[in-house]
Amino acid sequence: MNFSKLIADINASKPGPETAAIFDFDGTIIAGFSATVFLQDALTRGELKPDELYELTRALTGFGLGNMGFSALMAVHAQYLAGRDEDEYTRNSERLFRKKIARLIYPEARELIAAHQAKGHSVAIISSATPYQVLPAARDLNIDRVFCTGLEVENGCFTGAVVKPTCFGEGKVDAAQTLARDTGADLSQSFFYSDSVDDIQLLEYVGRPVTLNPRKRLKQITKENNWPTTTFDSRGRLSVNRFLRSVAATGSLVGSVAAALPLYALTGSKRDSLNFSISLFADTCSALIGLNLEVTGEEHLWAQRPAVFMFNHQSKADVAVMARLVRRDVVAVGKKEIQRMPLIGQAMGAAGVVFIDRSDRSKAIESMAPLATAMREEGQSLVIAPEGTRAPTRKLAPFKKGGFHMAMQVGVPIVPVVIHNAGDIAPKGDFVFKPGTVRVDVLPPVDTTGWSLEKMDEQVTLVRNMFLQALGQPEQTVAQTLEEQKALPEDMRPEKAGKATKKPRKAKAAAKKKLLSKRPKTTDTTTKVVSKGRQVAGKATTQAKTKVAKASTSAAKPSSQAKAKPKSAASPAGASKGRQVAGKATTKAKTKVTKASTSAAKPSSKAKAKAKVAKAPTSAAKPNSKAKPKVTKAPTSAAKPASAAKAKAKTNGKSKAPAKSVGAKKAMTRNSRTDNKPRGASVKPKLASTR
Repeated sequence: MNFSKLIADINASKPGPETAAIFDFDGTIIAGFSATVFLQDALTRGELKPDELYELTRALTGFGLGNMGFSALMAVHAQYLAGRDEDEYTRNSERLFRKKIARLIYPEARELIAAHQAKGHSVAIISSATPYQVLPAARDLNIDRVFCTGLEVENGCFTGAVVKPTCFGEGKVDAAQTLARDTGADLSQSFFYSDSVDDIQLLEYVGRPVTLNPRKRLKQITKENNWPTTTFDSRGRLSVNRFLRSVAATGSLVGSVAAALPLYALTGSKRDSLNFSISLFADTCSALIGLNLEVTGEEHLWAQRPAVFMFNHQSKADVAVMARLVRRDVVAVGKKEIQRMPLIGQAMGAAGVVFIDRSDRSKAIESMAPLATAMREEGQSLVIAPEGTRAPTRKLAPFKKGGFHMAMQVGVPIVPVVIHNAGDIAPKGDFVFKPGTVRVDVLPPVDTTGWSLEKMDEQVTLVRNMFLQALGQPEQTVAQTLEEQKALPEDMRPEKAGKATKKPRKAKAAAKKKLLSKRPKTTDTTTKVVSKGRQVAGKATTQAKTKVAKASTSAAKPSSQAKAKPKSAASPAGASKGRQVAGKATTKAKTKVTKASTSAAKPSSKAKAKAKVAKAPTSAAKPNSKAKPKVTKAPTSAAKPASAAKAKAKTNGKSKAPAKSVGAKKAMTRNSRTDNKPRGASVKPKLASTR
């Protein structure tokens, strides 16, 4: 079906909240899977250990083959997050949205959502993903109703458990019914958009199912039911032709500057040769990209010159857009990093771009000083992006003041150029250009006569609100603008670009330690240790490395003999990671013993030891032994009875936490997709009584 037909169906539907528009997330709103982005980030940051990666890979494979239910898959996923701070994880999820996921949003999905919102429909996202994957995108799309699979949080940290029921299969139908109760929507007259056969229950339940980018099995079902369908090609696919055209479009700047050299040699006019190269680049690059412009207010581009042309920055395609608009007699400002790019940097420098160091304010101001001379004496106009860097979405970022100071200093007007959807052509982070039409509003010039430094915040807010109004975004007061500037994340601050630090490998262990520290301490020798591992018969297996220096040992009776073996386990059963076995505690700790001697001792001999133990489970000592343990943040397991050792041992607290629970491993073998229904079943749920 043609995409325009889907828009027409929305426009012809009943307006108001009684009509719901429900969207799946992965594969429907965005290209690909958000979970992949999170997994790659965890690997890059060193937060995912090899055994955890193995378990996750095995779980994903089992789920893909239909050998594992969704709840079991989420249980495995949740366990590797156990102990992590939720606030930190939320901040990282927002960073990943800006850096990776925002550019995966289909422009077509944006248009569908906007069309439903214009009709006043109850728009919602119902996804089996976690809120941390979905919520940042929902906020960007102005969707405030989101239903996801939740993860259990206690004292600000993940516990490793999943909130039941999960939002999958029948769970999505339940979520849709909740939405209907909250909004008064009639699901028999509502839309649901999905790409996967996993959503067959809700597709069959609503009155107006639509399949977007359907996979093979859903394509067949769509055809059998004659459902509306379409496939987007604006994201996630890369053809050789499109890649080569993008390379040529990027390189056309170098060719355009080179083509102007003969003109400069013959005329000696640098200004004429630069004007020629700008126009040539604008037309050549646009043709290679397949870029079309839909401009409103074009007359304002020529009403007053020189001027400061300010544009909102979403995409590298903005360079071609602005070149086509201003055409001639302009200078521009660019980040210093571009100057280091081979050929491109030199070509842009020759074309009149002034490069500034965004991390050094004083140097940036100094670099812009010649621009004032060019504007006053040569009648050149300035082209600048007041946001200072490309925004990851269409949301307008706070403005820097450099361009405003320049306009006031030279006494020229500011011409706001509002670019609506350049991110559709090349979203931030993408190299390849996509063909398309960019909508542009050129607003009337803003007179800067009478501006003053004392009122700069008000003046900046005035111009920024003109952009916000044209973009259909809420206008802001001066106080709101300043607050937004303060709250801007570091990756959106040009002055701090590239200075973000990665969390060390030990971050996850520290978070788990923090979680355990919030739990009540106990000295009860029968208390079971709370851990990720399965607990069996009240006995624990711990691991420790033992390093012995200058030790001499003599014969000892079997009942009192102390054994220290690096990386050993008392028995095969005790060697399994995280599994606690009755009767013995196997420890694998890093211990340094100096000048220790042990001799034969009777079973009734009393052991005297001083030990510092951190996060090592121990059980009760027998009455005939006198142990003086110092315990922190966890119950302790038994010292062995009747030992004849006099040692000063110290464990460093870095022993590995027990592995995934046996319960989760059993759950991984469940052969279900919805926990009670085979994957891909196309049976309509019997929920007529609730419709």
